[in-house]
Amino acid sequence: MTATDNKQLMQAIFDDLAQGNSKAFVAAMADDFRWTIMGTTKWSRTFEGKEAVLGDLLKSLRAVIPDRIRTIADRFIADGDHVVVLAHGQNLTKAGVPYNNRYCYVFRLAEGRLRELTEYLDTELVTKALGDPAEAA
Repeated sequence: MTATDNKQLMQAIFDDLAQGNSKAFVAAMADDFRWTIMGTTKWSRTFEGKEAVLGDLLKSLRAVIPDRIRTIADRFIADGDHVVVLAHGQNLTKAGVPYNNRYCYVFRLAEGRLRELTEYLDTELVTKALGDPAEAA
């Protein structure tokens, strides 16, 4: 796939994520998808494989944010098999704390599948709003 194809795929995925619909995102993940959250928070680590992303990361996140998780893309930059997405969230935790983080996502794609994601975000906000993922799940 070309950089343009990869960018269009990510635009379609984020159109859905803006509405709180993660089906296209999950469907595009390769089985060996790797998601790294940067920083030193209790959420920061690398999740190896689609099952770990779904079972460890997203399950814990959904326990803290009970409504649909909304992530809105602000800009897409594509180069070869990489697409950078600048985005922001519009979410509220079950404790009523706003979780409106700003993100820089660096995706690596291959053959129309998401292979890797490195996520840069406000780590202080993660700690303040989301707490400990071990306590969430």
